[in-house]
Amino acid sequence: MRIDEFNQLFNEILLPTQLKYGARLVGRWMTQDNEGAMEVFAIWEYDSHEDYSRIEHQVRSDETHVIRVKKQQEELKKLEGSFLLEDPKEDFLSSTVARDKTILSAIN
Repeated sequence: MRIDEFNQLFNEILLPTQLKYGARLVGRWMTQDNEGAMEVFAIWEYDSHEDYSRIEHQVRSDETHVIRVKKQQEELKKLEGSFLLEDPKEDFLSSTVARDKTILSAIN
């Protein structure tokens, strides 16, 4: 899977389903190509760890979503120049600043 296909998968399949169940995307960035290596970072906002768990459960239980992701991944594996995703890393962060003091205050 190349980075452009990975970004397309995210924007067309993964993001809409996450939003459907209440996830809030703060932003998604990628590093510059460094000898063929790139990293992609997404930061999501959840009201609590329990909300995160509930949303993840709903996403993983959405049969239509799971089928679309698997189908897209199978198609992408057929492309040349694919890359392996290293172990995805999830960190859970707590803000040290009140939300109303950040740019996020402009959002519901």
